[in-house]
Amino acid sequence: MQKLANPKLFLRLADMVRPWVLGATIVLLVLGLYLAIVQAPQDYQQGETVRIMFVHVPAAWMALFVYSFMALAHGAGLVFRHPIAHIAAKAAAPIGACFTFLALATGSLWGKPMWGTWWVWDARLTSMFVLFLLYLGYLAVWSAFGEDNRAARIASVVALVGFINVPIVKFSVDWWNSLHQPASVLRAGGPSIDSSLLTPLFIMALAYAGLFVTLWLLAMKAEVLTRRIHQMQVAQAGEA
Repeated sequence: MQKLANPKLFLRLADMVRPWVLGATIVLLVLGLYLAIVQAPQDYQQGETVRIMFVHVPAAWMALFVYSFMALAHGAGLVFRHPIAHIAAKAAAPIGACFTFLALATGSLWGKPMWGTWWVWDARLTSMFVLFLLYLGYLAVWSAFGEDNRAARIASVVALVGFINVPIVKFSVDWWNSLHQPASVLRAGGPSIDSSLLTPLFIMALAYAGLFVTLWLLAMKAEVLTRRIHQMQVAQAGEA
């Protein structure tokens, strides 16, 4: 891990890994969409609306995963002083915000035919919306402070404090009465979804994970190079 904290080594490894991850992501996405749209049967209650699940559920999973990753990265940055830990969190944030927005949008599309309304302020939807606001607030911190070290410290506080909301999102349907259906995949006793629906769901989740890694590696490279250019400009200005 200490070796990977070296920006030059990290960029070399990222350039090696990224094409393979991208290729696997494309294959998984095509396969997952085919199984979800063509092969998966209709649900006896939801009908064709069930297919929204293959976009919505992986997006919700990734929204929680990415925020957890950000909190972990900032924690490592504060404790171990890794040079790229805070950069890793910053690069992940816009991607996580997009996953969260996708989960909220597709959830509304599903809610209209199932609940008769686009939105209800129940525990799961409200806590997911709070997660989206946390992403936006986190991104605003980086935009508001030009000095990277100060921005990293404040962003670390936002990410670590905001992490409290992650288990709230996960367990909200168990702790409070909610229109949102309870956990049907990651639950005690195993999934309650038939394998004909569960298989494409997991494949789509893997495709989403691959998409995140691909975009994150690109964002990391852009961020590292941007900071390197800034350092060179500062050094040249100091010599002038």
